[in-house]
This record gives sequence, structure tokens and C-alpha cells, in this order.
Amino acid sequence: MKYDVVVPRHVRDELEAASEWYRLRSLSEDVANRWLHGFQEAIASLARDPDRCSIARESLQFAFEIRELLYGSGRRKTHRALFRIVANRVEVMAIRHVAQRDLTPDDL
Repeated sequence: MKYDVVVPRHVRDELEAASEWYRLRSLSEDVANRWLHGFQEAIASLARDPDRCSIARESLQFAFEIRELLYGSGRRKTHRALFRIVANRVEVMAIRHVAQRDLTPDDL
């Protein structure tokens, strides 16, 4: 089954902010752009088998299941795309650094 992946504007903004963080940390526009495009491709891959991703630790705080896609450069995963599956749609709800506080219902 193929899923439609929905990435709202506020999530695209969070992804851009994470890319800017990465650019400042790496001191390289090229590295940050590769990271951003790689993360965007990883999110797009949720169209195929989003159930492969684990349930997010904050899922118990919500009335629905939240899953997470981990992403980073190399073996080190630095960010999470938090999403839910609704019928044939994947709704990305937030981008979080792994050290950032958990998503809460108030964040939505």
C-alpha cells in the first residue's frame, strides 16, 4: 500500500530551522543542504511502509499512536520526524532534535 505523506507548513519550517542549526554546527552550506535533502527523502520514504518506524516515546500522551523516523548524518541520529498514520495518509506532526523535549498535545 502506498501512503500520501502530508508535511504541513509548520513542520517544513521546523525542518528548515534544523537545517540552519546543522549549517551553523558544520560551518558548511553544502553539508547542511545534503543533510536537509537527505531528511526530506527519508520523510518521503514514509510513503512506503511507515509501520517500519518505531512508536515514539511520547505516544502514550496522545489519543492516537505516534511513530518516529530517526535521521542524522552517518550512524549518529540527531533528529526525529514524529508522525501518525491515518488510513492511507502519513501526517508528519513535528521535527525534533533527539535531545529536545518530547512533543506534547499542547504543541499541536
